[in-house]
Amino acid sequence: MKYTLNQLQIFVAVAQTKSITKASEELNLTQPAVSIQIKNFQSQFDLPLIEILGKKVYLTDFGKEIAISAHEIIDQVNAINDKMKAFKGQLFGRLKISIVSTGKYVIPYFLSGFLKENPRVELSMDVSNRGKVIESLEKNEVDFSLVSIPIDGNNYEYMELLNNELYLVGNPELLSQNPGFNQKQLPSNLPFIFRESGSGTRKTMEYFLKNQEIQITKKIELMSNEAVKQAAIAGLGYSIMPIIGIKNEIQNGSLVIIPHQGLPITTQWKLVWNLNKKHSPVSEAFLQFVAQNKELISKKYFS
Repeated sequence: MKYTLNQLQIFVAVAQTKSITKASEELNLTQPAVSIQIKNFQSQFDLPLIEILGKKVYLTDFGKEIAISAHEIIDQVNAINDKMKAFKGQLFGRLKISIVSTGKYVIPYFLSGFLKENPRVELSMDVSNRGKVIESLEKNEVDFSLVSIPIDGNNYEYMELLNNELYLVGNPELLSQNPGFNQKQLPSNLPFIFRESGSGTRKTMEYFLKNQEIQITKKIELMSNEAVKQAAIAGLGYSIMPIIGIKNEIQNGSLVIIPHQGLPITTQWKLVWNLNKKHSPVSEAFLQFVAQNKELISKKYFS
């Protein structure tokens, strides 16, 4: 077989995006160029790698196995290149991280100093909900993920960064309209605002409501923390939110913390990676940087 590294990279991109069009955009190539390379790559195998129905690409079972192997080969080639540059005194390569949406208020402070010290390191960061973050770990698509709730199973290692506190919040005018509500029953005249299914915040909220035996009669479901925050500010309802994302709103009075038994809920922000992950020089250096500086960063930015 005479497949090239370029063909492996193109096939992996098509396998991950399930689309010739998206893969061409990601690789900054034309669609015909991607199609030709996929065709040339396929010609070296007796079994089909993909099936195209309409505009969507589906991997065959054989194709899925080849995609895993191709991804591992590319990782090894990148590791070789990174090690060569590391021996020249340069930390060079890409750091790949997936984070839950609220993590955007946390991870930049742990990345900033590292990237300033290592200007040749590139960052690839995906912000998504908890379900997709876990999926990226399972597929070994990232070096690290940032979560606030531990992932089920024993296949991961963690490094604790800082506490994540969640409070019940709402528009201050709502409190004046509902001065004394029952600790087992939130005000029934307005909805409770939830994140979408798959969100770690949603999972934490549901556990709290069940544990406190709180009955919710109305609810709104929104797809991001920012949408939840704006809905709460507008007086559409109440929500339980991480304090890290609403500090400014608490300070300026557009949101207020509503005291309630069992609150705040405290979880922990954790950097997580696969148990048997073979770290690249870049990811190993980042892990060491965080371990050495996490207490200082936490004290400086999150006290």
